Amino acid sequence: MHVHFLDPYRHRLSPIHAFDPRLKLVLVLIFIFTNALLPVGAWPVYIVMFSLILAVEILSELGVTYVLKRSILALPFVLAALPLLVTVPGVVLLNFSIGAWDLSISQEGLQRFISITLKSWISLQAAILLASTTTFPNLLVAMRAIKIPRLLVSVFGLMWRYLFVLVDEALRLMRARTARSGQSELPGLKTGGGLAWRGRVTGGMAGSLFLRGFERSDRIYMAMVARGYDGEVRAFSMPKISPVDWLVLGVGLALLGLLLGVGLIFWG
Repeated sequence: MHVHFLDPYRHRLSPIHAFDPRLKLVLVLIFIFTNALLPVGAWPVYIVMFSLILAVEILSELGVTYVLKRSILALPFVLAALPLLVTVPGVVLLNFSIGAWDLSISQEGLQRFISITLKSWISLQAAILLASTTTFPNLLVAMRAIKIPRLLVSVFGLMWRYLFVLVDEALRLMRARTARSGQSELPGLKTGGGLAWRGRVTGGMAGSLFLRGFERSDRIYMAMVARGYDGEVRAFSMPKISPVDWLVLGVGLALLGLLLGVGLIFWG
């Protein structure tokens, strides 16, 4: 059964897709690193960073909506920064009580929380663009090209491949359950037991999924070793980087360096 929906790559004939994967990976990493180093409250720089990533989204032909929908996934993780609202001292904006606790939201805490939210959201869009415009094998080759340790690249590659194995085994279990389950044609009549029974069945399926996935991944790894796998990512030699790609990399790094400098000077 196909599980291609896990692959974020979307084929397009755009200049972003055609850009060298090695330089693309470097630019995205520097972009995220620059975004993380920007000081709190550098709103004009945040707007410029968002404008840059928005322009790349348009050039990639993926559609702005495609990237923005997937970047919403970052919002639940931003809740980890929510305590900053009441733990950072500063000018009090709002006082409230939760049980025996008297809490207050400070202006500085609110500013820091919004800054972290914006920077996380913009950085995630850059990562989504990288994954959607570059195939995963090319990403692995690009990681080795910029001297990321072989063991770390191997972990990334195996984790990605075993994710498909795990989902495939889960689909097999669900198909087997459907084949063995009775269904009633009467409207509103649910088959099976109560909530506790369904919990036991789901727990049993989860345990079976773990065992089957572990056994299958072990067979896959032994087959890879038998065919000469030694942890190194091997692929055809990537083409020589063109002068245009080098120019784009230089302009991009210079622009990111300028934005970081402006942010640190005026808001640092």
